[in-house]
Amino acid sequence: MTTLTRDPARTEPAGSLRSSWVPRLGGPVWLVWRQHRAALWTLVAAMLVGVLVLAYLRGQTMDFLAAQAATSRKSGGLPPEFETHVDRLHAIGSYFSYIPVLAGVLLGAPLVAGDLETGTAKLVTSQSVSRLRWLVTKLAVPAATLTLSTGVLTAVFTWWWNPLKGLSEALIWTTFFSVTGVVPVAYALLTFTVGVAVGLVLRRTLVSMVVTLGIVVAIGFVWSELWRSLGHVMSINTHKGVGPGLVPPDLPDQAEQQGQGTYFLTSSGDRLEWTTCLDQIENDRAHTACLESKHVIGWSLDYLDVSQMQTMQWLGAGIMLALSAAVVTFVIVWGRKRLL
Repeated sequence: MTTLTRDPARTEPAGSLRSSWVPRLGGPVWLVWRQHRAALWTLVAAMLVGVLVLAYLRGQTMDFLAAQAATSRKSGGLPPEFETHVDRLHAIGSYFSYIPVLAGVLLGAPLVAGDLETGTAKLVTSQSVSRLRWLVTKLAVPAATLTLSTGVLTAVFTWWWNPLKGLSEALIWTTFFSVTGVVPVAYALLTFTVGVAVGLVLRRTLVSMVVTLGIVVAIGFVWSELWRSLGHVMSINTHKGVGPGLVPPDLPDQAEQQGQGTYFLTSSGDRLEWTTCLDQIENDRAHTACLESKHVIGWSLDYLDVSQMQTMQWLGAGIMLALSAAVVTFVIVWGRKRLL
């Protein structure tokens, strides 16, 4: 029986300088890295290039803000040129939203499906490596590289966005919720493991990639609909009436309004839709009388505050990581029984 280690003939002499400090990969770890070195080195290279680009763009933004500091204090705002930096931030953030798709379709789906399709899995597991060890290594090496690359890129992007988030309404925190903090890492790991599971079950690379793409899109839709429910909706109320000259209250800075919009608040604490008595709005007296008959005393608004952002992100990441762990468990159980 042979073992999955490096060729001894290629090993440097024991006394060489290189062998004294270069970490060595052996066994399944070396095999997995060797098999997928193109994809893994691409991840590392993309991380390095991305860090340089993001650091450069952040430097430009901070230089612009420093140059405009005195003007901003006098005029009470930033010049229109600041929108260029806002557009850059939005553009880069939109690219980050593709990371989960790429992780699932291009990295996860072909990972095991390719070996099953070509017979490599049968060859590997016929050697001195157990199915469990091969599956764990097959998952761990790409997952570690993906975590490192996504985590570093997201950290630098968050570092760029943080000092800007309160300077423009276009930079509200809800727009960048899924591309900053810990969410992108957990999201990428979830789609990666889902892709691996699909490839393990379907055993065909191209079919697995197509099916994974559909599942990842579905996950993205569900996430976009549900992530706001991770936060605690807060309310702001007024009790001074809703007559002429009285306007709804302003939301706190960087808060996002929730629900249907502005509600009417009644003396009993109930809320009515803002369309209440709308058919009589052209007649001030009739409109006022209609609202008084329903005991309307003010406005009520629901909102999510920026102070909840990190808590919501960690909660969402925890859910994604739990799902990833469940998928990994399925991959290991299924793979040990039906790999070949």
